[in-house]
Amino acid sequence: MTNQPSSASNTAAFFAMSGISFAVSLTGLLIAVLYIDADPWAKAFLALGTLFLVTSTFTLAKCVRDNQENASVTHRIDQARVDRLLAEHDPFRSVS
Repeated sequence: MTNQPSSASNTAAFFAMSGISFAVSLTGLLIAVLYIDADPWAKAFLALGTLFLVTSTFTLAKCVRDNQENASVTHRIDQARVDRLLAEHDPFRSVS
């Protein structure tokens, strides 16, 4: 028996939708930066901001995923300890 919530695994359709929406939004932002009526230094600044936003988004997603995995492992270890204590407990054993 696993203690994983039912929403822990994503469907292929959700994964595809996430990937497509990320690609469309990034492409739209890059096209907007290329065609904006601004000096080259302003375009470069916006492009670097876009790059920083994308990399920090991936880093944040990884941190959230790692925290969820760590919490899940910790929960499973705690549950195993409780299960072991309950299995070893004998309510009819005399205390003497």
